[in-house]
Amino acid sequence: MVSRRGVLKLVGGGTVLAAGSVGTFVAMNGPSRAAREPWRQAGLYESYRKRALSYALLAPNPHNLQPWQVSLDGKDALTLYHDPERRLPATDPYDRQITIGCGAFLELLSIAAAEDGYRTEITAFPDGSDLQALDRRPVARVTFHAGRARPDPLFAHILARRSNKEVYENRDVDTDKRNALVAAGAVYGQTAGCIGNDLLAVKLRDLTWRAHQVEVMTDYTYQESLDLMRIGAKEVTNSPDGIELEGPMIAAGRLLGLVNRKTLADPSSSAFRQGLDMYRAMAMSARGFAWISNSNATRQDQINAGRAYARLNLKATELGIGIHPWSQSLQEYPEMAELYREVHDLVGGGERLQMLVRIGYGPKIMPTPRRGLDAHLV
Repeated sequence: MVSRRGVLKLVGGGTVLAAGSVGTFVAMNGPSRAAREPWRQAGLYESYRKRALSYALLAPNPHNLQPWQVSLDGKDALTLYHDPERRLPATDPYDRQITIGCGAFLELLSIAAAEDGYRTEITAFPDGSDLQALDRRPVARVTFHAGRARPDPLFAHILARRSNKEVYENRDVDTDKRNALVAAGAVYGQTAGCIGNDLLAVKLRDLTWRAHQVEVMTDYTYQESLDLMRIGAKEVTNSPDGIELEGPMIAAGRLLGLVNRKTLADPSSSAFRQGLDMYRAMAMSARGFAWISNSNATRQDQINAGRAYARLNLKATELGIGIHPWSQSLQEYPEMAELYREVHDLVGGGERLQMLVRIGYGPKIMPTPRRGLDAHLV
């Protein structure tokens, strides 16, 4: 960040850049424009299937892995697969979150196709599935039917949709808007809930923060995130996926050796401590929470949770509400077991929580990086 005096300082590092060099430094080290090109290319393809896919690849997904592979079949169909190289075996050992991300992809695909007048017939896991792990069998087959769909009002909000990972304002979300979020998420057989800034929210703020601490203080789960960090604009441009860390502060930190994978992995480093402080501020700023749950009896339930979450996220965008998945406590590995039980006792209602998000009002943010459409076609 640049102060009014044109001075850039690294918090904790005590390093100051001369005022005369700040403008050039900031200009050269801003967020990668190339990594956001798919957001500008959405809808610009001649083929209706590619137009729909160009919006679908903007869907929310865990750690921005973008785990989608697509084959175009004949003239009116496609098959969706998950990419076996894009998994989260430490924090998502059963591929539940990956499957939810595929469901969000399918929902945006369906909404975008409807804008062109095509109804999508989606058959999830046509060749069967295993709840223990995804395999090479298709996640879904999709057939497009021309002239059989009406436009969905949520389409207008796809390009503005974000996961807002910032500190939220000290302003509550009113009851009508929370009810609208519930209505948006209570589709495809899901149970949706949403609370404002009440006593339950106090408990969830504390619980979600403790769950974040467990993840980053557990070596193998935090290493999974470290491996997916893209540090600086060059790395983000070369690998427009994962967890992007970019901008002038990150660039200066890299230049001075203060921000790199070694320091980010070291609990005694200023980079690690500042990361914790940043996430704690985010957690404590939640002005409420929303969630989606179901029986989790089949992979179809996980697909449907992803489709419902995509709609809830788009409705939040329409309402001007910031939304940020904070689902560490829902993950299934031994160190998280106690908090997993605690969060289900609080809001599970006897079902399996599939998504838990904080809500509030945050600043305007850029879209996350995306790989282009060609990267997903097989």
